[in-house]
Amino acid sequence: MAPYPDDPLAPEEEGEPQPPVAHVRIVYLGPVAPHWELRSDFGDPALVDEFRRRTMARLVLLPPHDPQYRRNRERVIRDAERENILLEWDLGLPEEETGDTEETAEQRPAG
Repeated sequence: MAPYPDDPLAPEEEGEPQPPVAHVRIVYLGPVAPHWELRSDFGDPALVDEFRRRTMARLVLLPPHDPQYRRNRERVIRDAERENILLEWDLGLPEEETGDTEETAEQRPAG
């Protein structure tokens, strides 16, 4: 049975990317806990707060050099993709040192 066209639970068309519903920048604060801060430029505050809660549960005590950080970072990225949140990471390091490939020139601040 095919879903109704206006069914909110119907899967979205794969070929039509939707604009992001929110933007979150995850900033590494340094070696003293808490290590992370989440900043949002736009989006529903309730959605962003729920995403912040889940992300902080995964990252709060993990510095970027911790092996568990890489696994949890991937989980955060998948969570953002599911929620259609534009995600940006600011580790305070040059891109060559971080190995991050998610950022594009448009996402990085100039300078």
